[in-house]
Amino acid sequence: MVTKMNDNKDELIQNLDKLHTTKLGVGRIKKNLSLDVGDVVKWCRNKILNLNATITMRGKNWYIRIDSCEITVNAYSYTIITAHKIKK
Repeated sequence: MVTKMNDNKDELIQNLDKLHTTKLGVGRIKKNLSLDVGDVVKWCRNKILNLNATITMRGKNWYIRIDSCEITVNAYSYTIITAHKIKK
């Protein structure tokens, strides 16, 4: 498996307008991160745009690590699959 470090960040950022999730995804992300926000996609988009975010691509997914959480985005459909807290 090939892991690409940050070289796909531009591609992901250029396609942030395509970022979306499902109703189940919204519930899963809110639950996993204990979020109380109205727009989960906007919240994730802001995290991805954060200069401290580390974006890696493994297989068919992007993994964005920022602020003790990891967001998983499908690289082809731009669907936010899940997000969870990073255990230390």
